[in-house]
Amino acid sequence: MDKQETPEEDLKPEDYQQMKNLASACLTEGISEQLLKFIQDEKNQFFFCTQGLVKSVGFVLVEPLVNEVVKRDKNLEHCQAALTHLTKTCRPEELLQSLLALVEDIHPGAISNTITALIPHLQTVLHRLDERKAACLGLALSALQNQLSRLPVPYTQQQVDADKYGLSCCCTALAGFTRSFVEEVKRKDGNYVTTAKDEELKTELYKFCMRSLREPLLEAELNRHEKSSLLLFATEIMVILPSIQQPLSELLFFSSQKKSTHMDDSQSKESRACLAYLLFVQLITLERFPAVFSPVFVLQCNMEYINHLLSSKKESHLIKGLALYTKSLESVLDNSLPVGLLELKSFYSVQQNLRQVLTDCPIQYLRQSGLQVFQLFINKLDLEAKHQFFGCMLRTSNHAGVESYIVKNIKNQIEFSMKMGNANKWFLGVELLSLLELVLCLSQGVETDLLNSMDRIMESLNLLRYLLIRDKEVRSNAGIWEEMCRIKDDYLKMLRVCISLSRAYYSAELKALKEDQKLKAKEARNATRSTRLFKSTAEKHKVLNTSPEVQHQVLQSALVTFDLIESLIVRIEEITEEKQKMPN
Repeated sequence: MDKQETPEEDLKPEDYQQMKNLASACLTEGISEQLLKFIQDEKNQFFFCTQGLVKSVGFVLVEPLVNEVVKRDKNLEHCQAALTHLTKTCRPEELLQSLLALVEDIHPGAISNTITALIPHLQTVLHRLDERKAACLGLALSALQNQLSRLPVPYTQQQVDADKYGLSCCCTALAGFTRSFVEEVKRKDGNYVTTAKDEELKTELYKFCMRSLREPLLEAELNRHEKSSLLLFATEIMVILPSIQQPLSELLFFSSQKKSTHMDDSQSKESRACLAYLLFVQLITLERFPAVFSPVFVLQCNMEYINHLLSSKKESHLIKGLALYTKSLESVLDNSLPVGLLELKSFYSVQQNLRQVLTDCPIQYLRQSGLQVFQLFINKLDLEAKHQFFGCMLRTSNHAGVESYIVKNIKNQIEFSMKMGNANKWFLGVELLSLLELVLCLSQGVETDLLNSMDRIMESLNLLRYLLIRDKEVRSNAGIWEEMCRIKDDYLKMLRVCISLSRAYYSAELKALKEDQKLKAKEARNATRSTRLFKSTAEKHKVLNTSPEVQHQVLQSALVTFDLIESLIVRIEEITEEKQKMPN
């Protein structure tokens, strides 16, 4: 490479490009060691390191050197040394611009390799800045996180361990990148002298933490019993926040009093929801969390985040929402949550979203987890709250499966109330009647679809049979027995009419199906005599969506269901007659 004695002010754009091309040629020819020696050799100072010249020229070599590092071939060591030398000697402003341009222009297949190669040099350059360090750090972190958001988040532990796309590797590098800036903030806080620049630095680190909580941590599968790079990254974030004077309790419980920086409300909730999950489910830094908050207060605050997570359709969000709900409830005493909490919007919304999970979620284990937390919530309600909650769910769920589960819980509460010392007005007094009115009714009257409502109807009849068998406990409350019998009679009367109409309809359908099958069998026999007739019959068969065998099975099953319901009604009437014959 020939020496050039051109003064800095005489350099033209083509000179910069020529130097870049020469460096690229050295790297292509595999003589990176000579390029490194040339850069470092003090004898070449007049070309490359004249006062001020290196600060404006050396940055053009960053791109070819980084590209070579990303390839990870035999030139790696020399290229890394050259980059290190340049980042310590060139003007940091121009270097930062070059490095950020490289970050923003990463090929999708080289994101991980490029980020891990650039981060150490970005860190060096940023620490050389003074006036705009915080703003430049924010630009760098934003650019890096934009690239990380393009990488798929590993879902299973096997995917986390394999780290095929390098997300875990990038998160580890990013944690190391921010650590030195956090330490800088802590040192200045230790001196009790902070400036506006220090506050700006904290703000940029705070924005980085909140975005990291939202992506990738909210999407990631995390398990404190299985150590992973992503779990360590989550721990790093949870440690950074208090270090930059962002107490976790304030972020979670008093966030409405603070303004979220550069985040809309949905983004802020997602970040804080992940924060709550990491704290209360994964127990990350929980030992440092203040113990002054009551379990009910924690539950009440977390309901905002639980609701946000359960309203999502993403599996990772639902998993975290159900887990956070479970952990928030487990610390609360059974039968302690007052009815006033049900009036809060968040409590109502969570139950409606949970009902959606129970009825509409296609993933079985999530439905099972949802049912477990649903029962756990019921267990935590006091008697009045249970009564109100059961009534609300019977009026609004519009799902036979959910309603049957509620009816079963009502029966359990009645049974509990009949035990010595547990008598109460909500499930063994006058207030029980309002629940029975909701339980012992048909939503569409005599036109109710008995097949879709079978689960609820069977549970309702089982509850009614139980009350009749335990009539002594019910009769002990004045006025309850007579009113219950009236509700029962009205219900059974309407149910019988509904069964009669349904049986007539399905019997007619079954008869029509049998006649249709006979007709088609006759047509099939005649079809052997005429090819033309055969083709016509075949076209008719194509129109049918369901085979006659399946249709027959469905119709026959419906008639069996009606018989089953009617047999239970007969048994209830027999018990009623037996009780009437017994002396009071």
